Amino acid sequence: MAQEGLSKAWIAMKKGNYDIVVFDEIITAHYFHLISLEDMLNIARNKPENVEVILTGRYAPKELIDAADLVTEMLEIKHYYQKGVSARDGIEC
Repeated sequence: MAQEGLSKAWIAMKKGNYDIVVFDEIITAHYFHLISLEDMLNIARNKPENVEVILTGRYAPKELIDAADLVTEMLEIKHYYQKGVSARDGIEC
């Protein structure tokens, strides 16, 4: 399923029909051996000039960080989970 999702996102990126393509949690998928480092590097190296590509997830390997134009690390300061709010379908799960 991970490879199928990767293929669909790759096609969306290469067609250039979108200004932004988000490979959501692809880095975490790599961490769990569902996506290869080479797949992620291919995305970074072969994105069209007019498309912003965002790869999200934890545990980014150094090679991907080195290949990226921008790297951001987010730090949770406050979260509504702390008040007992459950994960929402389509947002957190």
